[in-house]
Amino acid sequence: MTSNTGGLDIRVVGGGVIGLTSAIALAEDGHRVRVLSRDAADGTTSAVAGGLCWPYRIQPYERAVEWSVRSFQVLTALAERPAETGARMVTGTMTATTGGGADDGLAAWYDAVPGLRRARAEELPEGCAWGWRARTPLVDMPTHLRYLEQRLAAAGGTLERRGVSSLEEAGEAADMVVNCSGLGARDLVPDPEVHPVQGQLVVVENPGIEEWSVSADAGATDTTYLLPQPFGLVLGGTARENAWSREPDPAVAAAIVARAAQRFPQLARARVLAHKVGLRPARPAVRLTAERLPGGMPCVHNYGHGGAGVTVAWGCADEVLRMVREVQEGRGPVRG
Repeated sequence: MTSNTGGLDIRVVGGGVIGLTSAIALAEDGHRVRVLSRDAADGTTSAVAGGLCWPYRIQPYERAVEWSVRSFQVLTALAERPAETGARMVTGTMTATTGGGADDGLAAWYDAVPGLRRARAEELPEGCAWGWRARTPLVDMPTHLRYLEQRLAAAGGTLERRGVSSLEEAGEAADMVVNCSGLGARDLVPDPEVHPVQGQLVVVENPGIEEWSVSADAGATDTTYLLPQPFGLVLGGTARENAWSREPDPAVAAAIVARAAQRFPQLARARVLAHKVGLRPARPAVRLTAERLPGGMPCVHNYGHGGAGVTVAWGCADEVLRMVREVQEGRGPVRG
């Protein structure tokens, strides 16, 4: 661990939004960072994400809300340069057909989002029992991932396209490993609690819809969302536990469009631009801990973010940086 600047040589495994934001936080703090990623950014699950900043399918909620609020702050600032960063502030409605919304574990999130309010009855889609109106970051993920790669390079970090068979291999000739391997952690750690939640979406020509709309009941396998992006209107979606296929299902796609058309009939005739499938890296709770690998290498784990990667990425990156500083100061890691 010799360096004129005191920084560490760190390998970050995973080139999605979690890995890139963690790498940026470390590189901008003076560490020498290399990201190891089997896939190009546009081949990661992050590239398929709808990009709405809102906690979704992630536990524990208390920590997730803390991370989400931090990411909200960062993305709001980045939204001042949307063409460069891919982040924009967009108004929309989050709804559900059941429950009341007040006891869903997100109270601190509702308190933190500026201007968030209960939706009025006339603002709710048919069949929805309640909802929230808010202006939140909506992120064009392909553009955002390119921005993150460029920001990492500007901070002196590097990106290497290669997979690794173990965390020990990733840490060769380094001082520390940060594991942001997402679904790959199932085999790499190995961690059998990591599993896929398959999400399918359809991108169509936008007939002029400017607000986002999401209806997602807790635990539902089918959701309805409309997310206006620069490249088209993203329609979704699904949440199929332990489904591994990355191939779009035509019947599922037709059902997604049909649900969207119930709200906006013109979408039934919208030209389809793309079909996409992503595998969310789910876990009973996010693993954001530090430990020593069997050979003694310090390792920070940052994976299992489910459907909320972009929503919590910057908050989790701050936690990674804190843990790395503890290692530098001789106060960690402990087994997590």
